[in-house]
Amino acid sequence: MTISDGVREPHGSAGRLSETGTAGVRGETDGRGDVRDGIRGETDGRGDRGLETGDADALKGAAAERSGVNGWLDGVRSTRAGHLTLKIVIGAIGAVLVIGGLIMVPFPGPGWLVVFAGLAVLATEFHWAHRLLEFGKRTLSAWTAWLGRRGWTVKILVVLAAAVTATAIVYYGLKLSFDLDLVVEAQKLLTR
Repeated sequence: MTISDGVREPHGSAGRLSETGTAGVRGETDGRGDVRDGIRGETDGRGDRGLETGDADALKGAAAERSGVNGWLDGVRSTRAGHLTLKIVIGAIGAVLVIGGLIMVPFPGPGWLVVFAGLAVLATEFHWAHRLLEFGKRTLSAWTAWLGRRGWTVKILVVLAAAVTATAIVYYGLKLSFDLDLVVEAQKLLTR
């Protein structure tokens, strides 16, 4: 059994060497071109022998040679416990950011920015989040390009519609949550 707990490439699939260039360390790509944790103990076609179970220290050392966050993350991913822990931590942080951003979306502020930041965090470990982030970036880019081609009248109408929507959300949010009517409070202030 290998470190990857039996993660194997499909029959006839060639796989690729890891980014460290270590011979015999092979893995499947995750669709983005990154190598997943497919440590194999088989030859790589050149006769080089891969790392067997127990060679996690050698893998950590090779990952530590690379500088920066990617080297550190590869070192953490080199063990089964580290890989699972990293997935859980990244998932929790990303989920908090996405949920918090979605709550902030209707209010004035950086709601969508926080949602995209959460997706970027999740995309470091989850392929579905990477695809969703790319879709969001394409959609935002297309909408921004469409709005940029419009005249000033359309741009002003879009800004006014966004302002009216944000005002209505804040007004009804305060009224329903705290039973605070801003119109009545404003009338009280003006009649003093």
